[in-house]
Amino acid sequence: MKLNKSNANCRVRRYLLIFTALSLLLLPLSLIYLVWNEQLQKIKGYEINNETGLPLIPDYAVQTLSQDEMQEMSVRMEERLDRLKDKCSEYGLDVLGHDSWHTPNTWEFLVNKKYHIIWCNVFKAASSSWMFNFNVLAGYTPNYLHKTKKILLNLARERYPRVTLQELREAQNDSITFIIARNPFERLLSAYRDKIVFALPYSFHDKLGRSIVRTYRKKPKLVARSGNTKYPSFPEFVHWLLDQVKRGNYIDMHFVSATSFCTPCLIRFDMILKFESLAEDQLYLIEKTGLKRVIAPVWRNMGKGGRKTQELQQQFYSQLTRKEMMALYEYYQFDFDLFGYDIKEYLKYARADALEDAAASVA
Repeated sequence: MKLNKSNANCRVRRYLLIFTALSLLLLPLSLIYLVWNEQLQKIKGYEINNETGLPLIPDYAVQTLSQDEMQEMSVRMEERLDRLKDKCSEYGLDVLGHDSWHTPNTWEFLVNKKYHIIWCNVFKAASSSWMFNFNVLAGYTPNYLHKTKKILLNLARERYPRVTLQELREAQNDSITFIIARNPFERLLSAYRDKIVFALPYSFHDKLGRSIVRTYRKKPKLVARSGNTKYPSFPEFVHWLLDQVKRGNYIDMHFVSATSFCTPCLIRFDMILKFESLAEDQLYLIEKTGLKRVIAPVWRNMGKGGRKTQELQQQFYSQLTRKEMMALYEYYQFDFDLFGYDIKEYLKYARADALEDAAASVA
């Protein structure tokens, strides 16, 4: 019995010695790695923020606006906010109600209390760029974000839990809240191409596209414009979307109206950035939030297919009749009016309604 206890004690001492030896070996290696990593960042021109551990952008690489440009941007932001306030009042969108247009929606807000910045993520409106930025602010290194195969939105939600309306409003007391607006029709086409045309095989949107094809491809009004693709044509997609709106069904977050998604008439915003002037707008935001050495105004996911925006708009929207386009406009009207966009240029592309009727009668 004593022999067994003695053997057990020997084994315990042996394990402790091994553990101690490993600790003494690994500790210097860990210190060497940390020093080496910091020196590497400095070699690349970065410093380490002692508070967050994140690499800081070197002074020579920081992009800024001049004092005069900052003043011009301040006026621009005030004009956008004034328009928003006036249009919200004109349409009665600043009054609480029971539908999605009149109920505050905090679902897609990301609240960073450390840096006092809040963003409502409108998908397909520079969302990839600013999801990257918010992940950096959450503590992920740019190097990790470039290499990881994880979805950036999922990474962000690990650090940014969804908030209640009360929590959001409390956070807004000492934060800047912003939204990025984009021409609704341009945003919709970008979403259609990204999520439907270039859908990943067997993904949710790939299955959705196939379902749309099965339902709409043989409809008389769409036969002549359907094509032979496995994904729905743009007119088929638009008819599907309008049917979802008409039936009051859930609208995918990539296609939903930004006004319904972020409810800017019911939740206070301090800045409205625009996709079309994002280069200047985000520099202004970064300057005002004091983050110019932490995040850089870089655009990511600039679109697929390498086609110019105006060329794409004409190619796809010329497939719609004026009646279809106006029906689409009816759903996105608040996005157009609240953020200062116009449908006129698109109406020039529209097909005559008579062409659709003639095609349907032949079919």
